Amino acid sequence: MKKGINIWSFKEGTSIADAIALAKKAGFDGIELSLNESGELGLDAGDKEILAVRSRLEDAGLEIAGLATGLYWSYAMTSEDSGMRSKAVDVCKKQLEVAAALGVDAILVIPGAVGVDFIPGAEVVPYDKAYDRALEAIGSLVPHAESAGVSIAIENVWNKFLLSPLELRTFIDAHGSRYVGSYFDVGNVVHSGYPEHWIRILGDRIKKVHFKDYRRQAGGLHGFVDLLAGDVDYPAVVSALKEIGYDNYVTAEMIPPYTHHAEQIIYNTSGAMDAILGRTDR
Repeated sequence: MKKGINIWSFKEGTSIADAIALAKKAGFDGIELSLNESGELGLDAGDKEILAVRSRLEDAGLEIAGLATGLYWSYAMTSEDSGMRSKAVDVCKKQLEVAAALGVDAILVIPGAVGVDFIPGAEVVPYDKAYDRALEAIGSLVPHAESAGVSIAIENVWNKFLLSPLELRTFIDAHGSRYVGSYFDVGNVVHSGYPEHWIRILGDRIKKVHFKDYRRQAGGLHGFVDLLAGDVDYPAVVSALKEIGYDNYVTAEMIPPYTHHAEQIIYNTSGAMDAILGRTDR
């Protein structure tokens, strides 16, 4: 398995170039970037901007581990507003386009939400409507994913939706395409389950993996802690990943970054991942 770091783990405002340089220095194999509303890699990014990012990665000798986006919290495929649903689909199309240009094999997609506690005023959508809308939206995107050669990897997040590995497996299989799979986030299931169970149930549907850690006793967003400081049974997680034959990126998404000496979280995370993955050569 390859070791990656998500760009959200860096201090807010860190440029892509600086994040790449620090990730390389800290010993990561790759970095996961984010498609944003605007900025260096925004919705209006064209060939010039994407080529510049590729060049920075190549110059640093760093791979691109994945392409995420936080835009699905603003534009949901399950929204009561048809305009919002359409915008979410357009975001995914752009994400697929950028991923293909960057050489990414799978993108992180949040297929909507029933409710989101950590976003004040977030709409609440009836579960059955959310399911049908998400199914329709992802289904409409399958031809685009297949054409781009990039998988739509659905992340398990705190959206009160697709709440079990059995349900997520059924949702993925309903599309009948190898270009729809799971972006499995280890830390996100600890408050209500066991990540090693999810891994074995989802099996080869898993396209990408996020590493986080979570302390159940803390609860809420305050439960997210440094790798190896929480309740994730990482030996069991790694054993399950090996059991299903997973050999793609495991990418750390550290929330929140440190208030002081922000770069240190990148080094600490790299060291923890070496221990988790048994990299004795580092």
